[in-house]
Amino acid sequence: MTTQVPIRLFGLGLGPGNPDYMTVRARKVLESADRLVHFCKRGRRGNARTIADAIVGQNPEREIALAYPVTTEIPAGHPDYAAALNPFYEEAAARLLAEVETGRTLAVLCEGDPFFYGSFMHLWWRLKDRVPIEVVPAVTAMSGAWTRAGAPITWGDDVLTVVPGTLPEAELTRRLSGTDAAVVMKLGSHLPKVRAVLKSTGLFERAIYVERATMAEEKIVPLPDLPEDFDAPYFSLIIVPGQGRRV
Repeated sequence: MTTQVPIRLFGLGLGPGNPDYMTVRARKVLESADRLVHFCKRGRRGNARTIADAIVGQNPEREIALAYPVTTEIPAGHPDYAAALNPFYEEAAARLLAEVETGRTLAVLCEGDPFFYGSFMHLWWRLKDRVPIEVVPAVTAMSGAWTRAGAPITWGDDVLTVVPGTLPEAELTRRLSGTDAAVVMKLGSHLPKVRAVLKSTGLFERAIYVERATMAEEKIVPLPDLPEDFDAPYFSLIIVPGQGRRV
């Protein structure tokens, strides 16, 4: 008989923001884990940890904060970005492994789904062959966005294209040309570029800007109504609903 090794490390998807969208499985792990691991900017709490506040209070003995050395200060494609982030993830993975080896159970808190543009994936990749890991899936930010906007994203045979706004303008144009529906993630300072691409690809009039979907600070505005000088946060997005077959 094979003895099952207990799971000590969880990639815990908490959903798009409102804790009511958290799965039953995620809540159980959140309540029982010995350590709650969360990514954040220095001196600030991360979005994922804030989502968890509705379920678990603050307890310094349970917390492991992983503060990024850089976030948006350096473009992701710049060599200095990888030079700063690689040792950060290596050190974080070693720290979590040491905790697991003591017998503690760790939950890495993830806004949205852990395997969708998530920082947790960098830890998973480094630890997946060294310790059993369970990834708990969740409602994604984009799913929360189109639902709250009341905008079904795909109809019939519509093709959905998901792109990060950090891509160069030419690449964004190539990816979005000819698609039926789209989601553009990671806006921030890239909003003017994304706006221009959506205009050139004929998607602008259907586009909807969404910020903090499902949260108290939720903002949903048709993109044509958004001021040209609007300062979008990095974790905002744009959805373009499809117009496919309806019966």
